[in-house]
Amino acid sequence: MDLRAALTSRRLLAIVRGTDPDATLRTVLTLAEEGIELIEVSLSGTDALTVLARARKELGPDRPLGAGTVLTAADARAVHQAGATFAVTPGLGAGVDTALDLGMPVLAGVLTPTDVIAAQARGAAALKLFPAAEAGGAAYLKALRGPFPDAVLVPVGGVDVPAARAYLAAGATAVGVGSPLVGDAADGGDIAALRDRARAFLAAVAEDGHA
Repeated sequence: MDLRAALTSRRLLAIVRGTDPDATLRTVLTLAEEGIELIEVSLSGTDALTVLARARKELGPDRPLGAGTVLTAADARAVHQAGATFAVTPGLGAGVDTALDLGMPVLAGVLTPTDVIAAQARGAAALKLFPAAEAGGAAYLKALRGPFPDAVLVPVGGVDVPAARAYLAAGATAVGVGSPLVGDAADGGDIAALRDRARAFLAAVAEDGHA
């Protein structure tokens, strides 16, 4: 898949991690029903590989499906086997190279300019600015765009609806959203509330007509 193009056009990546595998799967499928095309299942959730495999079966073979918190080469091989089509990492570990070797585009975790240079040199399709809020928020992302005007930056960490608007205005290609979107749904919580939050985020990223 062309992850860079997907992030550019959709502008929203949902990050799902939960303690209840059935609820996590239900969350993934609900987000897909609401029109969120890019969804990542984090390996830090309970039984995440099974959730990935079940989600792939439910979504069909052609839908993008990401795996997050891919740290090691073994992680990359496991998520590829489970049906992930792209990998997301918190940093520049061995999982980046193995995922690329397996043909999965990578949204690689970066924080500093040195990280950006290293991730681009390793062939990352896009750069996950993490933890974005703690790094300085939209102002920090805008500063990074100075030396890296063509970088595909996706801030993750503490991105609520107002922050999503601010990051996109500052030059983010897309935003990655976890708990402000998912809430308690992946732990067995309210699916109706999840749908409301999904619609709010989709509206926010579509305000300038890109989604």
